[in-house]
Amino acid sequence: MRRTRWGGVVDDGLEGNGFFRVAERNGVFWFIDPDGGRFISKGINTVRFDQDHIGRSERVPYAEACQAKYGSLQTWRRTTSDRLASWQFNTIGCWSDEAVASSASQLLASTPTAALGASFRLHRRDQIFPDVFDPEFSAHIRASADLRCRHRRNDPGLLGTFIDNELYWSPDWRGTDELLTLFLNLPARRPGKVAALSGLQSHYRDFAQFNAVWRTQARSWEELGRIEHVVPPFVRLRPGVLNDALETKANLADPVREAFSADCDAFVAVVADKYFELCVSAIKAADPNHLVLGSRFGYQPPASVIAASGRHLDVISFNCYEFDPGPVIDAYAAASKPCLISEFSFRGDDAGLPNSKGAGPRVATQAERARAFEGYVVTALGKPNVVGYHWFEHADQPAEGRFDGEDSNFGTVTIDDEVYGELTRTMTRVNAAAERIHLAAGPAAI
Repeated sequence: MRRTRWGGVVDDGLEGNGFFRVAERNGVFWFIDPDGGRFISKGINTVRFDQDHIGRSERVPYAEACQAKYGSLQTWRRTTSDRLASWQFNTIGCWSDEAVASSASQLLASTPTAALGASFRLHRRDQIFPDVFDPEFSAHIRASADLRCRHRRNDPGLLGTFIDNELYWSPDWRGTDELLTLFLNLPARRPGKVAALSGLQSHYRDFAQFNAVWRTQARSWEELGRIEHVVPPFVRLRPGVLNDALETKANLADPVREAFSADCDAFVAVVADKYFELCVSAIKAADPNHLVLGSRFGYQPPASVIAASGRHLDVISFNCYEFDPGPVIDAYAAASKPCLISEFSFRGDDAGLPNSKGAGPRVATQAERARAFEGYVVTALGKPNVVGYHWFEHADQPAEGRFDGEDSNFGTVTIDDEVYGELTRTMTRVNAAAERIHLAAGPAAI
């Protein structure tokens, strides 16, 4: 199997254009590397010397260990880049030191995040989701994209750019609110609140009809606009195969709940379409040469959000912390776009870390961890729409907990930079076979 300098498989039917792109061949999606190779993005997140402070202190145990071991940042970069390539990884994932990508003999692709929506949300600190209806939103993300993306526009090693990470689209581990109720609860006269109220007014003939569904304390549209906290009359389960079936059953049994669900779904569809349209156009204006890799969905969002993402993105990215990613991959396949798994991992309880906080399954041993990696990746590569998978993350977290308290065995190396041999040997073998496995995937429903 001949490979390009990027690690892609040489295919006589393909040509490079100097940048990464996506293509479909015989019903199977691929990245195409700058030299024309069929490319599966095999990545690791947070490849950086200064990974994970203890809490919010100045202590960075991994950096302390690597400074003692390597003596300099540049030596660490070169050694780490060579090590990743030896494990047959070809991409450094989100939140990585981009200099690692070109520090050794094998070129690695990079995948930074522009954090467009997140930066606007932080600019308006009373927002949980960025107010895409705010006229300042478009100006803000265009300026942010210009700052964060323009300087990379001629970089052949840039696989593409993530827009954001794990925005709140629907009920998940962070809360039970719908996007519609979050926007209804914005301060008075905020554009997002006005848009939410306007959408409801256009749908219902009169306020009494609306209130028969929503059961608010208001007696008019004007009074609803002044209420500081609208409480959703129902709490929906987060989207997913089983939960969707339960929601459908609940809606069939209760027409009022069905009407509430329809209101929420209609609004999130409008928000998603506006968010992806504005963000993709902002990034493309700053950097027309590279792919937009999506917003790293933290959990499977409503179907209308997936559909909107498919209308605007080059690649849909999502995080999936399950043993079997198949059902989640199938849900995103409905958008008929290539998909990148931007985070997944398994934690071993024999690593000596608490594993008390952090996403994803825990297993007893490193051997089980390696088997879980293989099962997950082989399943993913068997799906025609999957074009990459990024492991979370490079090094273990501090036992004392990082800034958000996570204290888990996510690493390919310990916090002292000792390699997890069984895991990385399995990674090397599976990564080397990735293109062959994916080539055998059944055609996508395009």
